Amino acid sequence: MATGAGTGMDAFKGQKILIGLIATVVLAAAVSLAQVILAPVVFAIFVIAVVWPVQRRLEQRIGTGLASLLTLLLTLAVIGSIVSMVVWGFSHVAQWTFANAGRFQAIYAQAGDWLEGHGFLLAGSVADHFNVRWLLRALQEISARANSLASFLVVTAVFVVFGLLEADIFVRQVARLPRYGAFLMASGADIASKMQTYMWVRTLMSIATGILVWGFTLASGMELATAWGVIALALNYIPVIGPFTATLLPTVFALVQFESWRMALFVFVVLNVVQFVSGSYLEPRIAGRTLAISPFLVLFAVFFWSFLWGLAGAFIGVPLVIAALTFCAHGTGTRWIADLFSGRAPEAG
Repeated sequence: MATGAGTGMDAFKGQKILIGLIATVVLAAAVSLAQVILAPVVFAIFVIAVVWPVQRRLEQRIGTGLASLLTLLLTLAVIGSIVSMVVWGFSHVAQWTFANAGRFQAIYAQAGDWLEGHGFLLAGSVADHFNVRWLLRALQEISARANSLASFLVVTAVFVVFGLLEADIFVRQVARLPRYGAFLMASGADIASKMQTYMWVRTLMSIATGILVWGFTLASGMELATAWGVIALALNYIPVIGPFTATLLPTVFALVQFESWRMALFVFVVLNVVQFVSGSYLEPRIAGRTLAISPFLVLFAVFFWSFLWGLAGAFIGVPLVIAALTFCAHGTGTRWIADLFSGRAPEAG
């Protein structure tokens, strides 16, 4: 009888795990399909959490309505500046690419000949796969994504406007909840504080990285040094994927410009050192224990949310994980989850 009961309990637990996995897959699919609505809402909440202190200070002097408007304009100015830097940087890169399309094609042909000489056959001819038409299609794709980003920012701005207008009322309503009010207020305030710290640290490191990349590429004689610095600054806001892109692109262009794999390797190594020092050494020391999170979880969050929401997900993935772990840290039954993924060694004693 005991054996039968134990087998039944094991089967029941197995069913619960299976149902949980199925529910997770269905939820992830739903979140992905609802990207058009959910992504702007999530971004708007993130923006509101970051700019809320500015809103509160302005409200004390000029009132809620005007404070919300000024906060929104300031937010749009910052976001617009970052987007403009990306567009400016990549437009210069695109112009240089068109002007040197023949050099790109020659490098591609040399790489193809080398690979074929070592037993790796490329599908089709070089001209069919890497030419001006291919570059034009790539730029058209980038233009389409830029238009999509503009629409995304407009929808997000609308949500931010209404969110800022109702934020104070919403906070007071949450505080009045009889059972969970204190818990939600404490965890919400902590999450907002961490979001502000996250963006402050990310901005500081992005500026430092951009200056270092610009200085190195200029000193090494690379063309487009300012563009590479601007691109590195802007893309550094996207964890993992952004720094990798900001490192790989100058490496490829160094190979084309100098026609030397040694110089390209040198550029690649130095830029990786810059990214490592800023991202893995300076950033954790500036943020301290406030934003302590497992590096594995950071990597998973970036790729998981980029899989669901693309570039927007790559940016918002880490803040979402920070918010989730902070929420868990405020619950007595879920604090172990925050400790498990904090990336910190347990304290002695």
